[in-house]
Amino acid sequence: MDWFDSILGEINTILYSYVLIVLLVGTGVFFTVKTKFIQFKLIPEMFKLITEAAPKDKSGKKGISSFQAFTISAASRIGTGNIAGVATAIALGGPGAVFWMWMIALIGSASALIESTLAQVYKVKDHRTGLFRGGPAYYMEKGLNKRWMGILFAVVITVTYGFIFNAVQANTISIAFEESFGANRVVVGLIMAAFTGIIVFGGLKRIVSFTQIVVPVMAILYIIIALFVVIINISELPNVFALIIKSAFGLEEAFAGMLGAAIMNGIKRGLFSNEAGMGSAPNAAATAAVSHPVKQGLIQALGVFIDTLLVCTATAAIVLLGDAYLQSDATSVNLTQISLVENLGDWAGSFLAIIVFMFAFSTVIGNYYYGESNIGFIKDSKKGLFVFRIFVVLFVMFGSVAKVQVVWDLADLFMGIMAIINLIAILLLWKVAKPVINDYLNQRKQGKDPVFYTKNVPNIGEVECWREDEEIEEKR
Repeated sequence: MDWFDSILGEINTILYSYVLIVLLVGTGVFFTVKTKFIQFKLIPEMFKLITEAAPKDKSGKKGISSFQAFTISAASRIGTGNIAGVATAIALGGPGAVFWMWMIALIGSASALIESTLAQVYKVKDHRTGLFRGGPAYYMEKGLNKRWMGILFAVVITVTYGFIFNAVQANTISIAFEESFGANRVVVGLIMAAFTGIIVFGGLKRIVSFTQIVVPVMAILYIIIALFVVIINISELPNVFALIIKSAFGLEEAFAGMLGAAIMNGIKRGLFSNEAGMGSAPNAAATAAVSHPVKQGLIQALGVFIDTLLVCTATAAIVLLGDAYLQSDATSVNLTQISLVENLGDWAGSFLAIIVFMFAFSTVIGNYYYGESNIGFIKDSKKGLFVFRIFVVLFVMFGSVAKVQVVWDLADLFMGIMAIINLIAILLLWKVAKPVINDYLNQRKQGKDPVFYTKNVPNIGEVECWREDEEIEEKR
């Protein structure tokens, strides 16, 4: 299989060295400038919106709240990308890769805001569950009138998240347990596959219940550990940040020849971790019941900041405060484990294995939902959904025993394809996003709690949910 690994590596080098670096950065800069740096100006509002309760529908039932939708996307965002992905980026691209992860997050948060706003505009109601669903496939069909593009994206995201990314999560868990407990990776895979089956066959409400508890608790625990490591090494912290910045521009002697590797790995692992512009988080954003689409756009931009600037930076500090990244052959979660053990003792490696399990397992569940939502877009088929669930469970098992490099290279390839399709779509739909954002900002200036009406946005295309609400209000 060496030839397969080689081909994957070559394709990904071209994809990330030329195509995606231009498209990701270019799109992020375009939206940042065009929105006048909205993702930085409205940070206080993001924190305020995350606690907003879901409005009731016409039957008096509450939908999924902003916080619940945030935890579904966070379940996918905050996972192995933050622990294994950062370690991999440092191992392959040097400390400078962390700087480029930060840059992708700061710029990409504008793209995250746009894509999630559009997902809200073009969301639809799932008449079986009474809940909303949506995402890039839906705004490609309804906003661009290109169902073929929506189907293409739906197929790619279903394979990427439902199968490939879940294999990555399972791979990380099995390696972590093998490193800390000497566990058999096949046994770990069987246990994970069984738990995955129990939750994914339980539906969206069970997914929400699971993620809104697990994700915040695990993220807080991990950050507490990272902060403790930083505090006991506080005098070294300025040197760590100096090392990251110098290495990012090839100025650090030990990493002088790694500028290209730093940029490429920073972009790869940054995109894998925060998913800004990739088209995944909008699937979760669309589930929220909010009074204005931009509210969920702002919340998802906040998710990018929390993911990269907080959780990924915590991992980078753990790894770079030791020297395992210089001396060890470890290139995945095991590098973070070795670094933690250096700082805190043997118990820390085992504790991290448990956190990795919960992080990665919650990510498997978040990833599954993205696939389910897009299968519903292609065809509302109970049989198709059942088959998809079976394959999700099988890929969890596959990832548990597969080679690290193979699963990460496959993830990079499919992630890149997905991002290209989505970034093209949201650039074409800027003509819709712009007036929606202006409408939100104008209402805020007037001291109102913004409420969205389609009549305020010309040439909006086929909109389902918001027009239904307007019709109900007119009848009153």
